[in-house]
Amino acid sequence: MVRGKTQMKRIENATSRQVTFSKRRNGLLKKAFELSVLCDAEVALIVFSSGGKLYEFANCSMQETIARYHKHVKATQINKKTFDENMQQQLKSEATNMVKKIELLEISKRKLMGEGLGSCTVEELQQLEQQLEKSVSTIRARKNQVFREQIERLKEKEKLLAAENAKLSEKCGGQPCQGLKLVGETRHCEESSQVSDVETELFIGPPETRNKRNPPRN
Repeated sequence: MVRGKTQMKRIENATSRQVTFSKRRNGLLKKAFELSVLCDAEVALIVFSSGGKLYEFANCSMQETIARYHKHVKATQINKKTFDENMQQQLKSEATNMVKKIELLEISKRKLMGEGLGSCTVEELQQLEQQLEKSVSTIRARKNQVFREQIERLKEKEKLLAAENAKLSEKCGGQPCQGLKLVGETRHCEESSQVSDVETELFIGPPETRNKRNPPRN
């Protein structure tokens, strides 16, 4: 018969709970004894039942094992405290070093900007000059690269526009655009109106002036 898996929860029935406690307590004490014998380990086991009854096992003195336990816990706490203090000290030291590095970087930045150069020696000024020349060369190289990339993009755009222009020219060549015809007719009319000068006998002014301008015909 297959034994079912026991659920890890409190047994509600008092009788079943007491029977299970007795069986598992004996098994636990047996395992503790076997562990102490087979592995030469110092084992101390203390169990209190739900009714408050004490059950214990110790292959050595229970008091000595408990004292050893307290000593180990105390040493562990001391080591942990020491570790925490050392860690805090290390973090403080790193923070101080970072502050110093930041101050040095700020001083270097001001010198590169041309500020606070009064205390610089000739060698320091030469180093600053070399750094600036190197930075300028890098900036110019990057600028030229950006210009070349922009030129390449403009060339590509020019090719696309030329292709679109060619397509539009082919379409206009196959089917003449009416707009162009209207423009030509309008221009022809303007030229005709400028060339033609119609003479009439209409004259505005006093009669004397008109007679002098147009003498009577025989």
